[in-house]
Amino acid sequence: MDTHRVGPVTERLLHRAFEVRDAGAFYALNSNLEVMRYTAEPLVESIDMARQQIANYADFDDIGFGRWACVLRGTEEVIGFCGLKYLSDLNAVDVGFRFLPQHWGRGFATEACIASLEFGFEILKLRQIIGLVLPGNQASIRVLEKSAMRLEGPFSYDELEVLKYVKDR
Repeated sequence: MDTHRVGPVTERLLHRAFEVRDAGAFYALNSNLEVMRYTAEPLVESIDMARQQIANYADFDDIGFGRWACVLRGTEEVIGFCGLKYLSDLNAVDVGFRFLPQHWGRGFATEACIASLEFGFEILKLRQIIGLVLPGNQASIRVLEKSAMRLEGPFSYDELEVLKYVKDR
């Protein structure tokens, strides 16, 4: 199995697997209440916890792909993540993204999402990719829509009512 630890390169971003040296940026992202507001995931409580989560992230080894760190080209600054995740309970691949607030509103999420979708279809040869989003998360809904994903409708997932967006190859 190919392990796609390095993902697409866009005009402004490099996509690569998180490394333990990224723990500070990972912690800043995943401990930020604004960022985590619409994720239904627990906050990362320390840099040590961030290091542990990065070290234990097995999607690249187990599945061959995963969520990449989004790194600003030229600066090596990790500003968020974007990528694909296999949801075994749905037998589907989900695109997800998360960025630090100081980088919101600049098109990074859309740029990364489009690149991740293209990677999924062109490199992984996926037939469909979904995006699950909480109804109140208008910014993420706009990103999915700008990425040419279509709303399939409300969907119950992991005891949450979400909106399911889809894009077919």
